[in-house]
Amino acid sequence: MKLAVFAVLISTVAAFVAPNGVQRAATTELNAERREFLSAAAVAAGLAFPLTANAIRDYENVGYLGGSEIVDVNNANVRVYLKMPGLYPTLAGKIASNGPYNAVGDLYNIPGLSGKEKELLKKYESRFTAQKPQADYVIDRFNNGLYR
Repeated sequence: MKLAVFAVLISTVAAFVAPNGVQRAATTELNAERREFLSAAAVAAGLAFPLTANAIRDYENVGYLGGSEIVDVNNANVRVYLKMPGLYPTLAGKIASNGPYNAVGDLYNIPGLSGKEKELLKKYESRFTAQKPQADYVIDRFNNGLYR
């Protein structure tokens, strides 16, 4: 009986011992191939996606859009002219509708201007500037989406 218990103990312990097998040497060939593949895949993925467009975030003439005394006639919204009595809505609409202008003097060439409207333009001429039209702001000259 003692021999049977001893045999069971030996077999139980033998179950938890690793067999003496062939020792394998670690190789780095597979790791190197995997690293090269992942590098090539990353480069291909980077070239597959188009680069993002760099939009102008800080427009240098943003002050002329209504935040100062000087107004850009090519980019400012029609409601900016509320600050100048007599311009809004009629003359302001004509200014916004007939641009772009190369110079402030081009405002006098707007078709259908009356003598009184030309006098108003002359009165406020020192408060106007004609900057290069920017697509981001030209589209909002008539309706900037702000409602009361």
